[in-house]
Amino acid sequence: MKIGEMASATRTNIETVRYYEKIGLLPPPARNTANYREYGPEHLARLSFIRRARDLGFTLDQVRELLGLSDDRKKSCAAVDAIATTHLAEINRKITDLQALRGELSRLIGDCRKGTVADCLILETLAPARLA
Repeated sequence: MKIGEMASATRTNIETVRYYEKIGLLPPPARNTANYREYGPEHLARLSFIRRARDLGFTLDQVRELLGLSDDRKKSCAAVDAIATTHLAEINRKITDLQALRGELSRLIGDCRKGTVADCLILETLAPARLA
């Protein structure tokens, strides 16, 4: 399978596939006589894994660790659980931050006096503090 076919099958940009090869997440594929990359089912499975992990928000370093663990099927699942638990904690922190952000923005919108831009509390809040 050519790079475009594999990229399309996984909904991944071709440049991203090349980048994953460059950083070692995907092993280099064989080349045909015309020097085109030829990907096999193992490449497709690995790229699908990477894509799904990235869709779930895992960092590239976490994906690398998960791939390493998945390559050694006899290892304990505890390491995978630790990576996932760390990631979940980060997601929960971001959710807390976003909820606070939503509250602040809702307050600003609720306090809007519907006057002119010169009197807009939202713009006033976004503007840098005046220097004394």
